[in-house]
Amino acid sequence: MKSVETEGKTSEEAIQKACEELRVSRQDLEVEVLSGGSSGFLGLGAKNARIRATLKEGGAPRIPEARPSVALSDNQAAETAKKTLQDILRLLEVEATVDLKEDSERILLDIQGDGSGLLIGRKGQTLDAIEYLINKIVHKEGEDKKRIVVDTENYRFRREDSLVKLAQRLGEKAKRLGRPVTISPMSAHDRRIIHLALEDDKALHTWSTGTGLYRKVIISPEKKSS
Repeated sequence: MKSVETEGKTSEEAIQKACEELRVSRQDLEVEVLSGGSSGFLGLGAKNARIRATLKEGGAPRIPEARPSVALSDNQAAETAKKTLQDILRLLEVEATVDLKEDSERILLDIQGDGSGLLIGRKGQTLDAIEYLINKIVHKEGEDKKRIVVDTENYRFRREDSLVKLAQRLGEKAKRLGRPVTISPMSAHDRRIIHLALEDDKALHTWSTGTGLYRKVIISPEKKSS
């Protein structure tokens, strides 16, 4: 009898893979679960389920229907992200709710509740760390996925508005002095806001320098052609 061994996040997913590989329906297979799947802690350390599927006597391969491969949908990613954040808040003993919103570019998780402001941290460092962790857990493959943003008390909007004004003010200073101006080290998220705020100003150009926590943005006036 023909048999295959397949893996999946759950036994059912592994069985579905076996059906596709052998080109048969579920009822045409005898299934032995070799190991059960485990979701791990907050999605970390997860283990796949593994099964052995054997074609039953009389079972015949079917012609598979043509269909595109299906990746994790944005809706599934959003719900997983929301649940992961709720798990983190529970472990931190923070009583808050999570409001989920989506647009074409991002998944927004807004934390609402008493004391949620404590999650912001200095210059948003705590919020950035939580956001980074959730993106890593949900988007394990590292592919180009919809970005997950974690916010509370409208901090992201207020921070972005503050950084845009800072970029514009220092940009004018660089043009007035005729020399580069360096901004103190900041996160990749904040540096991106600075770059975007000045990208349409043809009299300036920006770049990042340094490594790790010490990476900073330099705003420099364009050299005038002689």
